[in-house]
Amino acid sequence: MELKEYFENTAGTGILATADKNGNVNTALYARPHFMDNGLIALIMNDRLSHANLQTNPHAAYMFIESGPKKQGKRLYIKKVKEEENSELIDSLRRRYSGSEDHGDRKKFLVYFSVEKELPLVGSGS
Repeated sequence: MELKEYFENTAGTGILATADKNGNVNTALYARPHFMDNGLIALIMNDRLSHANLQTNPHAAYMFIESGPKKQGKRLYIKKVKEEENSELIDSLRRRYSGSEDHGDRKKFLVYFSVEKELPLVGSGS
């Protein structure tokens, strides 16, 4: 199953881990990634610590834990490629999810990542 199909059809919880230039780590809950036509994935981010960390260290990890009793899911090792701020694309992507919070006029960023490595939630994948 391709990653896009997996995330479109699997319920669960996403966690993004970032670190600043000094290696200080942060984790935060995140929605499932958006899959873009150019092969990149994208996350909508507010102007908070995870986003700030990506300004000095483009490497991050996204862990997705599937809903249910089994410990299944994915670990994606990702690298920031580019970002855009307060774009119309952000609003169109947010509308896909009825539970999205509206934070008014806060800065929002659409941050694009390349997937460097994909592993299962548990184990090495080999």
